[in-house]
Amino acid sequence: GAPSVSIFLKPPGVIPPGGSTTICCNCQCDNGNFVLYQNGRQLRTLELRGSRAEFTISNATQKDTGAYSCHYLDGGTVLARSETLYVTVQEFRLPKPVLSALPGHEVAAGAYVIFRCTIAHSSAGCFLYLEGQIEVLGLLSKEQDDFNISPVRRGNGGRYSCQCFSKGTLLEWSAVSKTLDLVVR
Repeated sequence: GAPSVSIFLKPPGVIPPGGSTTICCNCQCDNGNFVLYQNGRQLRTLELRGSRAEFTISNATQKDTGAYSCHYLDGGTVLARSETLYVTVQEFRLPKPVLSALPGHEVAAGAYVIFRCTIAHSSAGCFLYLEGQIEVLGLLSKEQDDFNISPVRRGNGGRYSCQCFSKGTLLEWSAVSKTLDLVVR
């Protein structure tokens, strides 16, 4: 079968103007190149280092907002394409949230874990991110501010963070919380 290509942001989340992030393209491939596209336009080509190529966005501006995808090429032939990753550059106006995990950041497989993202804002919603995943894991809101993983499996371990936004007429963002490493024993 054809190789599968994954794409994700490191660190995940909305980026502030002037900020930086890395678009990571992964593939279980032998050799070849990754070509990064933004809104259907070819941006850059990188050789594979191991199974990953990393494209850095530094000093981000509105021009960096858009839909990104990676194409894996070998000998000029496209063998696989990633899903589409949406990158947003937006000013941070909300306070930085705090991410916590109950009962703690080290748990045994089969246990229950509750993630809580706390922010000093009356009507914010928050996204829960896991580094290496393209999609948001959960939407946390003031009414439902916990995200449960139960039972926990080894695959649930990793680096988590959260980011909040205002639910008013004007969409405003917070910075991304400090990361929390969940270890599943």
